[in-house]
Amino acid sequence: MTGKNQTHDPLNVDEALVSSEAFLLKNKNVLLGAVIAVVVIVCGFLGYKHFISAPNEQKASEALFKGEQYFGSDEYETALNGDKQGFDGFIKIADEFSGTKAGNLANAYAGICYAQLGKYEEASKYLNQFSADDQLVSPAILGTLGNCYAHMGQLDKAAATLLKAADRANSTSLSPVYLIQAGQILEKQGKNTEAVEAYKQVKNKYANSYQAMDIDKYIERASK
Repeated sequence: MTGKNQTHDPLNVDEALVSSEAFLLKNKNVLLGAVIAVVVIVCGFLGYKHFISAPNEQKASEALFKGEQYFGSDEYETALNGDKQGFDGFIKIADEFSGTKAGNLANAYAGICYAQLGKYEEASKYLNQFSADDQLVSPAILGTLGNCYAHMGQLDKAAATLLKAADRANSTSLSPVYLIQAGQILEKQGKNTEAVEAYKQVKNKYANSYQAMDIDKYIERASK
């Protein structure tokens, strides 16, 4: 198979996002729910246990705890901007405690809040400021960032970021999702050869994943 420069209909990014089951962020469903769960559970564990042990992080950790309550109940505007009752909001925490672990987590929370509100440019700003190298939170944030780029029409960045998320996760639970997302974006760009490569990773590397069950249909479609 060779790369195809077929004639494609004009790319309608919004239509692609709506019609593609891969772009789960669009409809606030399973993937974003999983991202939120990862951040709340994993980051929460790190934040509320380890951060408390560091005196200079305690105030920020307490602030994150209050924000997580708003975050968990989908009150994203309040989580971002504060409640005028003592909680300053993730935006202020990220700025005031920049360079700390708590400030880093606030960037992740703020980015997801903005994504949930459909403010993808703002979301990408904060998600890009989050830094981690683990196999849970880091790829989840990269996956959300990739979806934000897709919504903004920055498809090259979207595909590259999702492929990076898949590689960083290296797991049957997250990697196949990101690989399929990346593959569908690449197909929309007419980059069928690259799309097939992404799909084949699901088939060969993550054969035991749920997504691998019907990955052949993606490979067949992109190979035409």
